[in-house]
Amino acid sequence: MNPLVLLLGGFFVLIAFRVNIGFALILSSVFVILWEDLPLTSVVNQMYSNIDSFTLMAVPFFMFLGRILNAGSITTRLLEVSNATVGYVRGGLGHVNVFVSMVFASLSGSAAADTASVGSILIPAMKKAGYDPAFSVALTAASSTLGVIIPPSIILIVYGAFGNVSIGALFLGGVVPGVTIGLFMMGYTFVMAIRHGYPANPFPGMATLARALWRGAAALLIPVFVLGGVVAGVFTPTEAAISAVVWALFLTVVMYRDIPLRELPGHLSRAAVEFSVPLFTVAGAGIFGWLIAFLGAADTVVNFITSQTDSPLGIILLLIGFLLLIGTVLNPISAVLIFLPIIQGLGDLAGMDPVHMGVLTTIVLSVGLITPPYGICLLIASQIGDVALGRAMLAVLPIVGLTVLVAVLSFFVPDLVLGLPRLVSPHLFP
Repeated sequence: MNPLVLLLGGFFVLIAFRVNIGFALILSSVFVILWEDLPLTSVVNQMYSNIDSFTLMAVPFFMFLGRILNAGSITTRLLEVSNATVGYVRGGLGHVNVFVSMVFASLSGSAAADTASVGSILIPAMKKAGYDPAFSVALTAASSTLGVIIPPSIILIVYGAFGNVSIGALFLGGVVPGVTIGLFMMGYTFVMAIRHGYPANPFPGMATLARALWRGAAALLIPVFVLGGVVAGVFTPTEAAISAVVWALFLTVVMYRDIPLRELPGHLSRAAVEFSVPLFTVAGAGIFGWLIAFLGAADTVVNFITSQTDSPLGIILLLIGFLLLIGTVLNPISAVLIFLPIIQGLGDLAGMDPVHMGVLTTIVLSVGLITPPYGICLLIASQIGDVALGRAMLAVLPIVGLTVLVAVLSFFVPDLVLGLPRLVSPHLFP
């Protein structure tokens, strides 16, 4: 049997039986290594080399940052800013939902944390105000995916670290597409508000707006630490994450006094445990990805696609379809780590800049967070809103279409992704 078919087939069979992704990666890889009579030392070597990355250490700090934001009053302050800024537009709570997710995305980079924190407040409020429960759940889940596109994005960090692409350029490249998707979501919310008569909050007045901005100003400095520091070359992504955590701790422990010092070890230990799961997946993806490359999967896929079409548009559309498919069963980090050689090979074939390819991949894989069976954000929001997953899935489909539309649009208009990086960091581009 073809070892590549054996590797991929074994992996997806294990996934179908709900085996942990990390174990599925390792078990299928070890089986193929034994089948091909390759040295078992390759397992340890490749697993270790994949996690031996200083850049990867940014991930647990961003996860810890998300815990700090949720435990303190920062999320509430951001909701006040959002409500005062866009809450008076028709469909006000829906716009607040999207706007606060856009802001939250620039703080923690975690979609699941956004869904849990924002959703627990806004989904009940939207239902109480007369919004359709399925729409409330769908909008909350979909807007939270902006956390993997708008920097600091954990997916972009992983893509840059393992794909040898500038993380600062990827961060800048994700800003405009992420904001564009958010604006599209707000436009969709406005249309739904008119169609179903969803209300708008009264304008709170300039004094209230100024007070909300003042209360949230310190928290809004966090993206400055991260994006500004990385792009300016002052910080590495890991150092930027640490600086953001230090500032958030100062706010929540010293200024706002939201979290007692005695509770910090608990938050830190839970963040460390949460990081152990994706770290184990990263280790497993190291040996799996090595085998993918060793067995020539990238060349096989590229040759197959070129036999179907030699059009750059055709190649990218096929890649988007492939990413949408694997995104339904794999989390974005796993998908990037496993299929990165294939993704970059197809990007080179289509003549796309590596930064452009990285952001496009991230946009498409973000859809997997709201499409079952993986669909973690949709699952969390459905549980909060007590809405059947089938109803939530139907309600989220139009927003999925808008996200894919932006991904395709970015291919036709590369400056949507590359304009800001070329403006700020022209030295990174030939």
